[in-house]
Amino acid sequence: MKSPAYVAAAIRAGDRATLARAITLIESKRADHRKSAHRLVQELLPFTGKAVRLGITGAPGSGKSTTIDALGTFLTSKGHKVAVLAVDPSSTRTGGSILGDKTRMARLAVDSSAFVRPSPSSGTLGGVASKTRETMLLCEAANYDVVMVETVGIGQSETAVADMTDFFLVLAIPGAGDELQALKKGIVELADMIAVNKADGDNVERAKLAAADYRAALNILKPQSGTWSPPVVTYSALTGNGIADLWAQVRAHKEKMTASGELAERRREQQVKWMRSMLEERLTARLRSDAAVKTKLRQAEAAVAAGKLTPTLAVEEIAKILGV
Repeated sequence: MKSPAYVAAAIRAGDRATLARAITLIESKRADHRKSAHRLVQELLPFTGKAVRLGITGAPGSGKSTTIDALGTFLTSKGHKVAVLAVDPSSTRTGGSILGDKTRMARLAVDSSAFVRPSPSSGTLGGVASKTRETMLLCEAANYDVVMVETVGIGQSETAVADMTDFFLVLAIPGAGDELQALKKGIVELADMIAVNKADGDNVERAKLAAADYRAALNILKPQSGTWSPPVVTYSALTGNGIADLWAQVRAHKEKMTASGELAERRREQQVKWMRSMLEERLTARLRSDAAVKTKLRQAEAAVAAGKLTPTLAVEEIAKILGV
């Protein structure tokens, strides 16, 4: 296997095949692969952080993939390099990615200035692949200046995407009465913008009415930032109308948040959350892999189920073995 320094140099030089292999390495669960991946990310860390990190979520049918295809194509036409990390639902049979998103992003999939990477969610909380953060850093080091993360769809704790991106975009569709109920309050509270899709043909007026309903909903929520009030816009991913305005809002957000120092603070907080989530993953992995811990866990579960041991004491006993 080539050294992390060699792989890092190839990624920085724009070698797409090396980037794809490096992401596969990061997604691997093998211990030796994980060590190599950690060294590689550390090697590339100084060359990351300059991209716009855009998270996109929305109810099924809101047109996430179509929107990314339209927005990404618009951006590449303006000279940007766009990376799309599309978190696909995992196959229930193999655990692998179904890869549907790549077929739905027909233009970006063949765009030389775009890199589309479907990854299986593998049951990860938040619908975001467990290694998405590391993958994002690799894409930034490869000089992609816009990184979009598309999540599986509202239904899980999709707010995880807000903890790794600069701008959290929530997509909606006309007919806001039902959709407003479908969008979880926590997700709306985290939104940096709500964009109502399918504002074309006979839907234009319905889209405007939906946008008005979303604005009313946002008015009763306290904004996350004293600098930015989340706007509600309408657009059509099908015709491209409104795509330029959508991007203009993302740019305006970055400029305001950078000037106020909030963007830097947001990223610092995200790094700490990332560290904590990885620590939790490490402890959970030990529960599954350490033979002594697994044995004690099974015994404790049986005792708790039989009513012979309280859950609190069971946790204490297992924690002693873990040393926590």
